[in-house]
Amino acid sequence: MIERLPDPLERLPDPDPPPERAGSLQWVGMLSVAMVAIVADQVTKRLVSDRVGMDEVHQVLPFLDVRHVRNTGIAFGVFTGRLNFVVLLTIGAVIWMLAFFARSGARHPLVPVAIGLLLGGSVSNLWDRAYNNFVTDFIYVHVLPNFNLADSFIVTGVALLIFALVRGDPGERSDGFT
Repeated sequence: MIERLPDPLERLPDPDPPPERAGSLQWVGMLSVAMVAIVADQVTKRLVSDRVGMDEVHQVLPFLDVRHVRNTGIAFGVFTGRLNFVVLLTIGAVIWMLAFFARSGARHPLVPVAIGLLLGGSVSNLWDRAYNNFVTDFIYVHVLPNFNLADSFIVTGVALLIFALVRGDPGERSDGFT
């Protein structure tokens, strides 16, 4: 009887291990962050719409104003007047975020926060576009175009997601910062 030697490749670790899937705790955390972001954005837009006239400006700081404007495009006025395209693009991004989170939500503790901010900001602006055909922007930093809290949440979510993905799994690091 010939004894078969073990294949050395069978002992190698999987070169591409599956990412850590989001569990119920990550889903609850991510959805909680998203809901808080949606509520905060919608409340501030409503306050501005009710209390600040269109194109009216209120200086808050020397470099910061509340300036009520309507935006029919997306970031920095791109795709102005192309509502259908913007809505489809946003729906596609939301679907991608949910799929990514389902596969990778437990990779790093910041991933649920990052995706929650991205999802909350995207859904809140999507709601405005679908319901009003525009988004209310009101934060004006003198070197930037007008924006709103949802936009801030999206930018912060992207930054946190990049940080979390670059840092990787905190349990795998040996740099003393775990």
